[in-house]
Amino acid sequence: MSDLIEVRNIQTQVETIFHEFGPVADRPLIRGSVAAVLKNPYAGRYEPDIVPMMEALNPVGLEMAQRLVKAMEVTPDDIESYGKGAIVGSAGELEHGALWHVPGGYAMRELLGWKGDRSSYKQGQSSGQKGLEMGRALSIVPSTKKVGDPGTRLDVPLTHVTASYVRGHFDAMEVWVPGAPARDEIVFVLVMATGGRIHQRVGGLTPDQISKYDGLR
Repeated sequence: MSDLIEVRNIQTQVETIFHEFGPVADRPLIRGSVAAVLKNPYAGRYEPDIVPMMEALNPVGLEMAQRLVKAMEVTPDDIESYGKGAIVGSAGELEHGALWHVPGGYAMRELLGWKGDRSSYKQGQSSGQKGLEMGRALSIVPSTKKVGDPGTRLDVPLTHVTASYVRGHFDAMEVWVPGAPARDEIVFVLVMATGGRIHQRVGGLTPDQISKYDGLR
């Protein structure tokens, strides 16, 4: 592993929601998060070129995504929504959290059925839909990030993996790691869920109305 990557701690959290003061659901909602605490090699200084760490984070993202699905005791096909986030320690800057956009997002997309790869996505961006038409996990992965002290909490947004406009899957999960991030650390987070809100009933696009291109819009 790259000398830019030093993992101190990995925490997973899984919750099973049976109801929210309404009828018990036929299928409980399983929602989980995985958070990795890493040393921030750019803490305390301004580094113009931080892209090398983004590349080095790719295997970290894949390992975290696999770890989370295993902790949830489901299969990739069971996952219906996802999100990601980062908490940067106070000696870092917000842009250090943006390093997670590609490694975190595409780790989940590839695990959940994305049939392309990072290079085909870039190609698709410049040539219409080429390289983007196959598989699940077409939706952009929603994200949030902040700079904070140890114990800072982050509300990580969730949307449907194939169509961002499925209203019943608009959700969030609160994530934090006790004692992290230290000033010179970053907490990188992935969140997944097996469905939308447990008592969704406000209308809008539903999963059974999704076409294979909806995630592109």
